[in-house]
Amino acid sequence: MWKAARATSIQLPFNKEALIQHILDTVAKNEMINDVHIRVMITRGIKKTPSQDPRLTLSGPNLVIIAEHKKAATSTLKEGIKLFTSTIRRRSPDYLDPKLNCHSKLHEVQALIQAIEAGGDEALMLDINGFVSTCNATNFFIVTDGEVWTSTDAYCMNGITRSKVIDLCHKNGVICREKNFSLYDVYSADEAFVTGTFGGLTPVRRVDGKLIGNFNLILTQRRQALYYEMITAS
Repeated sequence: MWKAARATSIQLPFNKEALIQHILDTVAKNEMINDVHIRVMITRGIKKTPSQDPRLTLSGPNLVIIAEHKKAATSTLKEGIKLFTSTIRRRSPDYLDPKLNCHSKLHEVQALIQAIEAGGDEALMLDINGFVSTCNATNFFIVTDGEVWTSTDAYCMNGITRSKVIDLCHKNGVICREKNFSLYDVYSADEAFVTGTFGGLTPVRRVDGKLIGNFNLILTQRRQALYYEMITAS
């Protein structure tokens, strides 16, 4: 968030410790304890007239904290989700850098609508070179020959869960490669899963109608268990 703020010339009037306290205060005020999903958003501030011009901003940045009771469906974690490869590509950094997790999500929404209309749960998106990049709202991984593969970070979102899973693989002796790979590798993979803050690790059953492996989730389930241990211990 702080890097994105600097990149977009937004001066945040608080540090990370203050933001954490704001979140804890919000949760306490709403008497929330378990299964709480937090979304934090920053806007440039109040403007004196609707305009893109940042010079028309009257206030400092607005901080919005949305806390809701929300729990991932256990059936999804067991049965997996279906992905459909969208014809809409991930944008290049010179168009809108994917590392900026901004409110401009129309591109991803269009991809998701395409996937839903094709019978999928989420859209798998390719980069501008035709390699597998990410999903519309989550990061994508495959398991092949005992190795875990995910895309490079050139065209994918800065996923916190993604980085944690990569770290877990390295710490537990599992080879995890950030590399270019194609739909050929996806269709022939042994397992596949997506990562996100809300769902953690969610297995993928089918991509473009093709069953991934025999939906044998040996390595995925191990990563799920390790991830759950990590977040419950923190």
